[in-house]
Amino acid sequence: MVKFGFKIRTRGGMVVDNLQIAARDRAEAERKVGQIYHRCEIMDCSEVRQSVKEEGFDLESAINLIAKENESEPPA
Repeated sequence: MVKFGFKIRTRGGMVVDNLQIAARDRAEAERKVGQIYHRCEIMDCSEVRQSVKEEGFDLESAINLIAKENESEPPA
């Protein structure tokens, strides 16, 4: 899933900035926004970039963490 950031104008005229929706693609994200904010106007849409740290914990990071723990333990 990818996050998309929206700037919309609601049917009441209020501007909502930085509305983030997770979806498979832009079309699905726009559909979700339309379901939440009926008859809104999408003013801007962009894909939100996430750093690797925010996305999750990868295998290499887990191995490095285990290696650091083993180095800090005194030998038995």
